Amino acid sequence: MNAAVGTEGKTSLIGRFIAWREKHISERQFILLLSLVVGIFTALAALLLKLLIELIHDAVTDNVIIHGNNWLYLICPVLGILIAGLFIRYVVRDDIGHGVTKILYALSRRNGRIKPHNMWSSMAASAITIGMGGSVGAESPIVLTGSAIGSNIGRIFKMEHKTLMLMIGCGSAGAIAGIFKAPIAGLVFVLEVLMLDLSMGSLLPLLLSSVTAATISYIVTGTDSMFHFVISDEFTLERIPYVLLLGVFCGLVSLYFSQVMYHLETLFGKVRKQSVKFVIGAVLLSLLIFLFPSLYGEGYDIIELLLDGEMNRSSLSDVLLDNTLFPRTSSMLITYLSLVLLTKVLASTATCSGGGCGGIFAPSLFLGCIAGFVFAEVLKYVFPGVPISTQNFALFGMAGLMSGVMHAPLTGIFLIAELTGGYSMFLPLMMVSILSYLTIRLFQPFSIYSMRLAQKGELMTHHKDQSVLLLMRTENVVEKDFIAIDKDMDLGQMVGVISRSKRNLFPVLDADGRLIGVVNMDSIRNIMFRQELYRRFHVERFMESPRARLFVTDPMDVVMRKFDDTGAWNLPVEDENGRYIGFVSKSKIFSAYRNVLIELSEE
Repeated sequence: MNAAVGTEGKTSLIGRFIAWREKHISERQFILLLSLVVGIFTALAALLLKLLIELIHDAVTDNVIIHGNNWLYLICPVLGILIAGLFIRYVVRDDIGHGVTKILYALSRRNGRIKPHNMWSSMAASAITIGMGGSVGAESPIVLTGSAIGSNIGRIFKMEHKTLMLMIGCGSAGAIAGIFKAPIAGLVFVLEVLMLDLSMGSLLPLLLSSVTAATISYIVTGTDSMFHFVISDEFTLERIPYVLLLGVFCGLVSLYFSQVMYHLETLFGKVRKQSVKFVIGAVLLSLLIFLFPSLYGEGYDIIELLLDGEMNRSSLSDVLLDNTLFPRTSSMLITYLSLVLLTKVLASTATCSGGGCGGIFAPSLFLGCIAGFVFAEVLKYVFPGVPISTQNFALFGMAGLMSGVMHAPLTGIFLIAELTGGYSMFLPLMMVSILSYLTIRLFQPFSIYSMRLAQKGELMTHHKDQSVLLLMRTENVVEKDFIAIDKDMDLGQMVGVISRSKRNLFPVLDADGRLIGVVNMDSIRNIMFRQELYRRFHVERFMESPRARLFVTDPMDVVMRKFDDTGAWNLPVEDENGRYIGFVSKSKIFSAYRNVLIELSEE
C-alpha cells in the first residue's frame, strides 16, 4: 500500500511540474533544458562505462596475464561473453545487441520510444564483454545508453514523439561526445548515421547536449586527445595520388568487413540454441586470439603504437609479434598485420554472436589504423623512396574505415581529427573519407547498421516522402464505420441497409468474420429501386471481389503500392488471422500524410 501511495505521489508530482512548466516555460526553452540534462547524464554514463571496463580489464591483466598464466588469456574473453550472455538472457531478457540498429528502429517504427532498461543494461553487458577481452568496442552500447536516456527523460515529461526523436539524437550526440571527447563528431553522427533531419529547431539542442557531454568529459579526464598523435611529417600536394589510392583501399576493406559480418551474423542467426552459438563463438574467438593476440580487447593499445612516430618497424615487430607464432622480424610484421586485418571481423562477430555485447566503432578504428599502416608499408616496398609517412597513413586509414563501414564521411573526418588532434590533416582526411565512402557505395547502398532495416522496409532516411510513409501506421488510418452484410441477404434487405448507412461500400462477411466480397452501391444503383427484384436478387449475385487486400501489419509504402497497382480508392484491411477489420481510403491516407509531413517540417 505504501508503495502504491509512493508511486501515486511521484506521478502527481510530475504531473504538477508538467502543468507548471506549460504555464511558465515555453516548449522550446524546455527542450533546451532537457537537452542539457541529457548531455550531463550521457557524459556520466560514458565515464562510468570507461571506468567499469578499465576496472575489469585491470583485474584480469593484473591477476591473470602478468603472472604468466597465458592460457587464461584465451579463457577470459570466453568467460566474458558467457557471463554477458547469461546476464542478457536471464536478467535483461531482451535483445540489446546492435545498439545503433535498435536506435534506427526506434526512430523509424517506435515513435522515439526505447525501453528503460537500455539505460543500464548495455553498459553492464559491454563492460563485462570488453573488460574481459571481447574483440568489440564500447561505443555502440554507450550510444544506445545515451539514446535510451534521452528517450526516457522525454517520456517522463510526456513529450510528443517528435521531441522524443530529438531527445534520442541528443542522447546519441552526447554519448559520442562524452566517450570520445568529440563534440562535433557527436553532432554529425546524429545527422549521418541516425539520419535525423537537421533543422534550426534541432541544431541547438543537439549542440548543447554534445558540448555539455564533452565538457564534462574534459573536466573529469583532462583535455588530452584520446590518442596521442604528433605530426612528424607535414602533408604535401605530391602525396595526393597515394592518399586517393588509400581511400579506395579503405572502401574495399570496409566492404569486406561489412559483408563478412553480415553473412556471419546471418549464419549465427540460423542456429536456434544459444548454447551452440556460444560454443561456436567461444572456440572461434579463442583460436583467433591464440593466433593473433592483437585481437584481444578493443585494440586501442595497438592504435597507440602505430600512431607513435618514434617507433620504427623493428620496435613494432618486437612488441606486436611477442607471444605469437610469428618470428619477430620486421619483414613478418606486415604479414601478421595483414592477417589481423582479415580476421578482426571474425573475432568481433564471434564475440557478439556468441553472447557478448559490443559495437563496431573500435573495430573500425583498429582496422583503419592497420589498413593505413599496411598500405603505406606495402607502397614503400613496391615503390622505394615514395615520400609518404606510415604514421600519417595510419591516421588517414582510421577515418577511411569509419567512413566506409558507417557510411558517414563527415563523422570519420571530424572524429579522427578530434580523437588525435590532427586538425592540420583535414584535407587528406577528407580525401580518404570521401573516396572510401564512394567506393563502398558502389557495392553496398546501406551501412552495416541500416542494412537489415532497409531490407525490411523499416529504415527512415533523409528522403522526406519515404520517411513520412515510414512514420505512418496502417492501423491508424483504418476506417471501421462500414455496415457488414451477409451473402444470403436479398436486394430488399440490402436497400434497407443502404438507407441506414453513410457509406457506399458494404463488406460481405462469412460466419467467421472473414471478407468474402464487397458490394459497391454504384454497381447496384440501376436495380436498387426495382421492387420486383427485391426477393429474386441476393447479395451473393452482385457482390464483387476486392481488387486487393491489405493487412494491418503492412508498411505504408506497401499499402500505397497496392493502391497504385489497383487504381482503387478504398481497400479492405484484414488482421494477421485474415479477419476483416475495416477499409483504408486514399483520402484518409492523404490527410494523415499531410499531417505527418507538416509535423516533420516544423522547426
